[in-house]
Amino acid sequence: MKLFTRTLLTAVALSFAVVPMAQAQQQHRQDRKPGHSYVVKKKEVTTRHSWRKGERYSNWKGRPAVRDYHRYGLRKPARGQQWVKVDNSYLLMSVATGLILGVAAAR
Repeated sequence: MKLFTRTLLTAVALSFAVVPMAQAQQQHRQDRKPGHSYVVKKKEVTTRHSWRKGERYSNWKGRPAVRDYHRYGLRKPARGQQWVKVDNSYLLMSVATGLILGVAAAR
């Protein structure tokens, strides 16, 4: 009974390790002509925005404020200001107007 249990547990543990590796491989498909093959890859469309001081960011209220700004190397915001993380940047926003008062790159 112990041998059966160990074998079963080993098979289950091995399946957890093998399945992700099998899914991570690239998909190769053969063309109808012999000797030709191509690789199917996903195309990702990314848009990046370079934020600047004085611009207005309309949807900043939908993002949570960064409370532990010292952890990210940001200075303490003044009254009426708060840090917001947008994409890969930290924006210092004016709470009243939504203007960008400062920009810092995220690490």
